[in-house]
Amino acid sequence: MKRITVLLVEDHQMVRDGFRSLLKHEADIEVIGEAENGRQAVQLTGKLRPDVVVMDIAMPQLNGLEAARQIRKDFPDVKVLILSAHSDDAYVEQVAALGAAGFLLKQTSSDVLPKAIREVNKGRKVFNAAMTKRLNRQNAPAPGELFQRKNNRLSSREIEVLQLIAEGKPNKQVAAELGVSFKTVDKHRQHLMSKLDIHDVAGLTRYALAKGIIENNVRVTFN
Repeated sequence: MKRITVLLVEDHQMVRDGFRSLLKHEADIEVIGEAENGRQAVQLTGKLRPDVVVMDIAMPQLNGLEAARQIRKDFPDVKVLILSAHSDDAYVEQVAALGAAGFLLKQTSSDVLPKAIREVNKGRKVFNAAMTKRLNRQNAPAPGELFQRKNNRLSSREIEVLQLIAEGKPNKQVAAELGVSFKTVDKHRQHLMSKLDIHDVAGLTRYALAKGIIENNVRVTFN
């Protein structure tokens, strides 16, 4: 029997441990890797090619929504199952628009996760009835369209830079984390401010919060 290979993506070690412990009892599911932020998730997806990526939304460096978008673009055969503690309409809409295979609330009972992994691996969508009704009522747009519209046609790299700036990281640290030069980060920062007509870090942070690029519980400093 071929086992369903899974990559777990969650920034809290204890939560990842809980998911891994839960899934190790499933004979047909194998956790082959773990990541603690969205950037690692994209890299490990390319390296390990799991069948399913189980990923939180709220993560440092690169949030789960942008990571999911990059994974769906670069590795279309990989199924992405999003987890969140929140069921806000904005999140549900973006998850569906990105082409993710499903959306589960972290408060869902433990037996649901392995069932959902099996379903998305078969090519089925996993959204609960209430979420499906909301999506149908709102006439969700085609995959990718809503996310791009909500984020004002920012490139993937610009969204990465925006998140790191909004998390309070100075340009030097952003450059180190992305593996690019200080000058390149400064150029992205200027492009962001020009595109969004926002000219200070506080404004960029408010924009990132409003668009779901970072969450309200992320601690930020203005520099």
